[in-house]
Amino acid sequence: MRQGLQSIKKFIPEQMKRLIWHRSKSILASLVYGFPARQLKIIGVTGTDGKTTTSTLIYEILNKAGISAGLVSTVSFKYGKIENSTGLHVTSPEPFKLQKLLRKMKQAGVELVVLETTSHGLIQERFWGIGFEVGVLTNVTREHLDYHKTMDRYLAAKSRLFENSEMVVLNADDPSWRFFKDRLTDNRKLVTYGLKNKADYTPQSFEFKTSLLGEFNQSNCLAAIAATSLLGIKSKLIRQAINDFRGVRGRLQLVPNKHGFKVYVDFAHTPNALEQVLKTLRKETKKRLIVVFGSAGQRDRGKRPLMGKAAAKWADLIILTADDPRDEPVESINHQIGQGCEKEGISRVKKISSGSKPAYTSIPDRKKAIEEALSL
Repeated sequence: MRQGLQSIKKFIPEQMKRLIWHRSKSILASLVYGFPARQLKIIGVTGTDGKTTTSTLIYEILNKAGISAGLVSTVSFKYGKIENSTGLHVTSPEPFKLQKLLRKMKQAGVELVVLETTSHGLIQERFWGIGFEVGVLTNVTREHLDYHKTMDRYLAAKSRLFENSEMVVLNADDPSWRFFKDRLTDNRKLVTYGLKNKADYTPQSFEFKTSLLGEFNQSNCLAAIAATSLLGIKSKLIRQAINDFRGVRGRLQLVPNKHGFKVYVDFAHTPNALEQVLKTLRKETKKRLIVVFGSAGQRDRGKRPLMGKAAAKWADLIILTADDPRDEPVESINHQIGQGCEKEGISRVKKISSGSKPAYTSIPDRKKAIEEALSL
């Protein structure tokens, strides 16, 4: 019998084996915790960049409207007075943790949960058994190609959210929106938002004020506006919540200091996100813009030169450093980022001085890299 099973396994593709494993875990987790999602309304937010800010905005709007809400994001999960980290590298928790958390939320009286949904989580069926009231798209840019291999497969993974959503919110400014729209063959409710293209929700059709910097955050606000409007939240409450919102920890977060310069911390880890952040801060910069960043090891290597190019386009001084290199040499990662800097005409120097012209250097030790930037 065992030999027979081993023979059968040889003929099952590796990808199919992984799918069976992931789906089995999700089914078992749902059974163990009693399918809690069936008694909750759930909003799923997917996209390459902006998921955490958009999810948190939706959560804050729901609270402003008096709805008992829960949130599961890259930064944390929270409901009521409870807030805890979701853990390093975790956006979409594995099925047993997720189902257990959903059951706790249900038992605490939560009515609606805002759930960040990654392409990994979707393709691995971590959300099996969960139906979404609303599916929201922020954007799609290059990311995770070490896993998905092609942009088409990356898009297909994200489309799973919308195929399992009662209502869908798409970004009309993002080229991917037609891909998702064309895959929605039924008559489910679909709305769009955008800053530049024709859409259902725009800054003109739904005026609002926000303290968040950057066009990308304007777009995140519109995504939250569209999603909560679909749920019937009053416009006045939506505007109040957005006006009161002061951002998410680690997302273009201003670090108070008395030294006469501004310091921001941001989570940007894709070429698009880095460019949008630096483009925004360039407008805020009176003298020089100094950026300290790196790229994760054992992940999409192709994006590294693109991140270097984005940094060189907008920053004056660039310090490359470690960003979770795993078992990959930091200098090797930084060399690949540096190739992008050099394509933009920025040269590498051994040490950046206070009077340096635009240049980049590499300081693998993250603490020393930050200290060097502050000293400049």
